[in-house]
Amino acid sequence: MSAHASLLKPDLRIRRRPRPGVGKRWLVMATLIALVTVMPVVSLIVIAVSSGASESWAHLLSTVLPEATRVTILLMLGVALVTGIVGVVTAWLTASFDFPGRRLFSWALVLPLAVPTYIAAYCVTEFLHFTGPVQTAIRQGFGYASGRDYWFPDVRSLPGAVIILSSVLYPYVFLTVRLVFLMQGRKAADVARTLGSGPGMAFVRVLLPMARPAIAVGVALALMETINDIGAVEFLGVRTLTFSVYSTWLNRGDLAGATQLALAMLVVIVGLVLLERAARRDQRYTLSRDDRASVGRHPLKAGYGLLAGLACALPIAFGFGIPAYILGDYAFRRLDQFTDAALWSALGNTGLVAGAAGLLTVLAAFMTSYGVRLTRSPTLLALVRLGTLGYAIPGTVLAIGILIPLAAFDNALDAVLRNNFGISTGLLLSGSGAAIVYACFVRFMAMGYGAMESGFAKLSPHLDHASRTLGHGPGRTLRTVLLPLMSPALLTGFMLVFVDSVKELSATILLRPFDFETLATFVYASASRSAFEDAAVAALLIVATGILPVLVLTRTILKQAR
Repeated sequence: MSAHASLLKPDLRIRRRPRPGVGKRWLVMATLIALVTVMPVVSLIVIAVSSGASESWAHLLSTVLPEATRVTILLMLGVALVTGIVGVVTAWLTASFDFPGRRLFSWALVLPLAVPTYIAAYCVTEFLHFTGPVQTAIRQGFGYASGRDYWFPDVRSLPGAVIILSSVLYPYVFLTVRLVFLMQGRKAADVARTLGSGPGMAFVRVLLPMARPAIAVGVALALMETINDIGAVEFLGVRTLTFSVYSTWLNRGDLAGATQLALAMLVVIVGLVLLERAARRDQRYTLSRDDRASVGRHPLKAGYGLLAGLACALPIAFGFGIPAYILGDYAFRRLDQFTDAALWSALGNTGLVAGAAGLLTVLAAFMTSYGVRLTRSPTLLALVRLGTLGYAIPGTVLAIGILIPLAAFDNALDAVLRNNFGISTGLLLSGSGAAIVYACFVRFMAMGYGAMESGFAKLSPHLDHASRTLGHGPGRTLRTVLLPLMSPALLTGFMLVFVDSVKELSATILLRPFDFETLATFVYASASRSAFEDAAVAALLIVATGILPVLVLTRTILKQAR
């Protein structure tokens, strides 16, 4: 410890403590935010218990639930396997070896993250359809007259859903695992090589076990997106639990049955989250700065370099190249769509909803994360963690839990104002985009808080202490010292929530009022009537919106590894 640090240490011990009421105020605020985020779950439980057994529950239990559960489990197992393999292999290749195109692949492998699952399903199906370029080339090349002359795999199937979803979700694994491989550097692998292990054996015996926590996190994120999806699985004919909730509510008109089915689904999801956390308990690895500084890559010979480039290029081509080709082709042939008033109305609604959700989420996340930093209260931290569980809840489940209490509030407010003032407010919240904003806030609170927590972790507590010794209270310290330094984290959190809100489809379909379209529902409506090409421009706008934040996120993660 330096002389200056030893002289400052006694001063920090006698810093002015926060006023007694400060911690209580932050605790109350975090409690309110946590209650707002868990209200949909509480609403589901109340509705499911109070409504009793649904008339169609016996039918759901005997026919719908077993098959939907089986399909959901198989889909999740397939996505976990494919995303794990593709994400880990591409992360290892780009982090550990040098081959032609490696620098390009290092950031291009993240591009599929900008493509929503439902758009990927529409585009890949069009690309591999009978009239698409692949089957057309097969017929022309081999002289086939019709599709009966040759066999081609059916994309609209469970295996097809696994491949398509995995092609856009593997970047979750790639990002988390590559960061670990970069931070581990060469030392762990070099030690293995001194013991006689080659690169492959060092990867299997050393690097892969050390990356298990990161793999678990990446796969868990991919599975949460999988179970939230409704547009892709419906289009591909895969009846998952999420689709069953949607179908039971809207197609069968059975809200009670949909609520009970959603609650059963939520129990399964919570079990998976707890299982994931238990699987990586105590699996933490830390490295010194020297380890990170020693990052090096081994050059591959021509043949192996070509194979490595091919292994990295295929996921990019399938997850981003095909959607970009299909959307670009359709959009170029339908330039008149840019003058469609409905498209621009959907774009405006999307920007309004996503912007409001981003601002609200980042504000709440910033306040709660600063409260945790200020009070160091385990109770406060537990409440904040509770409030971030919404990311594990599918949009369809959230929609049911949100719509009922908001509708009850609207009806109660309308009745009070009508009886006392003769004013009718109508469906103030449930009949507007506010319900969608609320759903995005609940679901993406984890993203906002993660960005704020990461930002505050980079700021030394000594900044707070120094401000206190100058007589500044927590509020002034926040405004004058911490807030300017947190601007990158605030921007990152806002962009992440904004982009995911733009792509959100499951909750938006169920919560949108009449004549309220977002870009996601605009695309979904066109695809539902087998006219996806009519929404190509809208889909292209969604993808384009997600590219910049994805690249910014990639750059931020790479900086952390330096």
